[in-house]
Amino acid sequence: MAGARNRYLEGNFAPVHEEITATDLEVTGTIPDHLDGRYLRNGPNPVVAPDPASYHWFLGSGMVHGVRLRDGRAEWYRNRWVRSRDVLEALHEPARPGPDPAGPDFAANTNVIGHAGRILAIVEAGFHPYELTGELDTIGPSDFDGTLPGGYTAHPHRDPETGELHAVSYFFGWGNEVRYTVTGSDGRVRRTVDVEVAGSPMMHDFSLTAGHVVIYDLPVTFDLDAVAQAAPGPLGRPSRWLASQFIGKRRIPTRLAAAAMSSGGDGLPYAWDPNYPARVGVMPREGNGSDVRWFDVEPCYVFHPLNAYDDGDDRIVLDVVRHPQMFASDRQGPNEGPPTLDRWTVDLAGGKVIEERLDDRGQEFPRVDERLTGRRHRYGYAPAVGTDVGDLDLTGALLKHDMVAGRSEARSFGPTCRVGEVVFVPSAPDSAEDEGVLMGFVHDDAAGVTDLVLLDAGTLEDVARVHVPARVPYGFHGNWIAA
Repeated sequence: MAGARNRYLEGNFAPVHEEITATDLEVTGTIPDHLDGRYLRNGPNPVVAPDPASYHWFLGSGMVHGVRLRDGRAEWYRNRWVRSRDVLEALHEPARPGPDPAGPDFAANTNVIGHAGRILAIVEAGFHPYELTGELDTIGPSDFDGTLPGGYTAHPHRDPETGELHAVSYFFGWGNEVRYTVTGSDGRVRRTVDVEVAGSPMMHDFSLTAGHVVIYDLPVTFDLDAVAQAAPGPLGRPSRWLASQFIGKRRIPTRLAAAAMSSGGDGLPYAWDPNYPARVGVMPREGNGSDVRWFDVEPCYVFHPLNAYDDGDDRIVLDVVRHPQMFASDRQGPNEGPPTLDRWTVDLAGGKVIEERLDDRGQEFPRVDERLTGRRHRYGYAPAVGTDVGDLDLTGALLKHDMVAGRSEARSFGPTCRVGEVVFVPSAPDSAEDEGVLMGFVHDDAAGVTDLVLLDAGTLEDVARVHVPARVPYGFHGNWIAA
């Protein structure tokens, strides 16, 4: 479409076009001496200019940005594309070694984590993680030493007591099943459970408690109309009918699914389905698919829970960011808000979910002290987003929620500054909750500059700012990976 515009290709959503390495970065304030590691953040950054009319924010090539901190210094900043097959082709580089080169492939663009001595760029929807070096160069796709069956997720959760990595993954080629995996601290999958769901949903995240796995089966599903639109002329309707006989119902061979993906359309193949049930599934952590209990919720979509915990033997508390719908009218990004912080209490004895609003301000990318993953938490942190329906623009504020006191506070970074997701890093392994720093990128739209900001989690005041000598586009998820 001539003259088409796309907000996710403009301003600080626009991609950067160079990979750079900068050393001895300028710092304002004092970086705490105990911080020895890397802050890494992943996000979409198209390596080839996409069609603005059909481009979706979730589909850009993955690019990881990182800052190395040690001995009170910011030693370097790097940004590197994740070398999936299409990125290698665009950059005219040779293939990397890795598992199943004939299977589905996509540049992991959503999250970046450390586990079992590896740095992994990850994405959902059935694609492999990609392993990176400490300098962010791509080693290649990873299947966890041959133990990962199929693709992975963008949002695994680490149990703070065992160090195991729990995940719920989805892929349209798996029929009406999603897959729960537990990866040991040795980096190998030790447990796999297939769970039957209502169809072929987009399942971006899940919740973990000390005793349960909570699965969000919500009405954003594989879009059969997108299949029809991607098929040539008269093949559209037959292709849709054929897809309807398999997707969300039967398994599709991996190579056939990969071929379908490579020949599909340019847009995101998931959309709001008002006829799909909205529900959460609760499974004991050592249970199997037949042990899942399902509980209805009001139609909505959840990308990100803040945290979850067991409240006695018959209640589970889920703090989630709730969107009223998703990809119903806007097919370029998650703009059908406002997304609010809600609490869902699963009443196991009564067979119902009690839904209540904790904060009605628009917000997303919530984080918690991950030493309390699956346990009762007091504090949560989330960047504010636009409060109007259809507006997911970041604002200048970071929200901090005190669940015990029942209040929130906001830290503004200025009228032209936008803060992304922050991660909490404790001052010491045994520090109290909220005793440490919050770390994340803040971009000044007017000046066109980005800082890695370290805030005192207790006061939300600046501890230090690392002045990044490059523009860091708005992206998705980041983590502190200690050395």
